[in-house]
Amino acid sequence: MSKQLKLSARPRTESGRNAVKAVRARGAVPAVIYGAKAAPANVEVDRRDIEALLSHAVGENILVELEIKDGPKTESRLSLIQEVQHHPVRRDILHVDFHAVSMDEEIEAEIPIEPVGEPVGVKTYGGLLQQSMRSFAIRCLPKDLPEIIHANVSALNIGEALHVRDIQLPSGVTAAADPDLTVFLVSEPTVATAAESSETPAAPEVIKEKKAEATDDAKK
Repeated sequence: MSKQLKLSARPRTESGRNAVKAVRARGAVPAVIYGAKAAPANVEVDRRDIEALLSHAVGENILVELEIKDGPKTESRLSLIQEVQHHPVRRDILHVDFHAVSMDEEIEAEIPIEPVGEPVGVKTYGGLLQQSMRSFAIRCLPKDLPEIIHANVSALNIGEALHVRDIQLPSGVTAAADPDLTVFLVSEPTVATAAESSETPAAPEVIKEKKAEATDDAKK
């Protein structure tokens, strides 16, 4: 289950490009919170706080208790970090979307998936484990949200695959992705291909000999 973290935020009343620049200049990140039958609200979070939170997380779909402080009043809203926008070069955090959720309503989130174990097709027959999906969508109540999904690939042999429907999910979690999608596949070893490529340089030598013979005939 994902850890529920706390994150402080402040209301953001300004809008527009200059206002966003001012938010970033004071060491904050502009954000928006929406959902849970409430109107979207502009907020800002401390840059260091959100960077620290994301640096310790496996993925970016994180459940947080967003504490919005407006003067003496503090409003607490349970939220899922829905999207994080980064600068394309510097990778700075530019904007964060929070999706307000309710503890008794299912949410949908994209969760990372990692293999566990060494496939028999790799260990015994020299195959290659290929991972087609790094994450997939799941549904669950907020309290059951996993940080990561582990899939046991030990039994996979050459040519065998593990699909979404084959992966054992934690209690209370169901897959929202297509059940027929391939997540892991053990492919055949590539030794034969390498051996064939090592024999190919012989072909140019034959061409050179023919050219040399043609030159000698011309001299005669």
